[in-house]
Amino acid sequence: MVKKKVLVTGGSGYVGARLCLHLANEGYAVTSLCHSIIPSDESWVSKMDRVLIGDVRDENFLYELAEYKYDVLIHLVSLDHHQSNGLPSVVSSVNITPVWSLLDIFSKQGLGKFIYFSTAQVYGTLQNEVVVENRNLNTQNAYSLTHHIGEVICEHYNRTTAVDCRVIRLSNSYGAPIFEENNCWWLVVNDLCRMAYTQKEIVLQSDGSPQRDFIHGWDVSRGVQAIIETSQTHVTYNLSSGTTLSIMDIAQKIKTVYADRYGKELFITATERKNNLVVSMYKIDNSLISAIGFEPKWLLEDGINDLFDYLESKSI
Repeated sequence: MVKKKVLVTGGSGYVGARLCLHLANEGYAVTSLCHSIIPSDESWVSKMDRVLIGDVRDENFLYELAEYKYDVLIHLVSLDHHQSNGLPSVVSSVNITPVWSLLDIFSKQGLGKFIYFSTAQVYGTLQNEVVVENRNLNTQNAYSLTHHIGEVICEHYNRTTAVDCRVIRLSNSYGAPIFEENNCWWLVVNDLCRMAYTQKEIVLQSDGSPQRDFIHGWDVSRGVQAIIETSQTHVTYNLSSGTTLSIMDIAQKIKTVYADRYGKELFITATERKNNLVVSMYKIDNSLISAIGFEPKWLLEDGINDLFDYLESKSI
């Protein structure tokens, strides 16, 4: 069987490096597009069909890249939340224009499927509700705004070209990085695990009530594979664990795993809650992606142990 050729932009990033490795292990011919340097991990590089350096803002480079006739293109490149608060001209040149350029150029070269990584933040503030894909969007920051625009571009090309465009609204991924240089320690679960390991305590920057749906990076990769392989016609998928926890819940789970693993008790410090209101939980529904064969496999406790394994191996 001929291997499907898959191009991953941002292929050496936190999500991309793991996704490239997963798809390569599953038999896809993966091209990892890196922005500045080729990763030094020879084992990872050896599994790729191609590892390239290039800028998704360079349309001449994209024209050359499209001649390789990819079956699937997965677009991951984006500024982060903080960077997306910069000058609109700069932010749009990274977060918006490349989506348009990629679809315009690759749609003329027979691209089969385009998968765009958006964010569950496009829904805005969530209350006591089950969040499904047809919920009204209510962007609250520049990061979510630019991803909403990216989704609209995908919807346009889905209607007007032969490319099958799919949108992934990712909740909150976590897990040990593939490469040490991956910027991932600001992510809540990762941050709290590193704090527990290095400082022997957990200090929260809130009262612990904020809520998140956390999904492990390997489950994210499996979700993407399900979308690559499905013939169903849904355009937009929530990619989530389907389980919502508070930050305090996460801290308590880390405390329990730490005690079981190291035989020591962690102290958790949080800010004082300003009121006694009961916090209602939301749920980011993942029924659509579950219907095409996806099921989260990583328990949070397993992900926490995996992070501790990583921290031990690096003597962090």
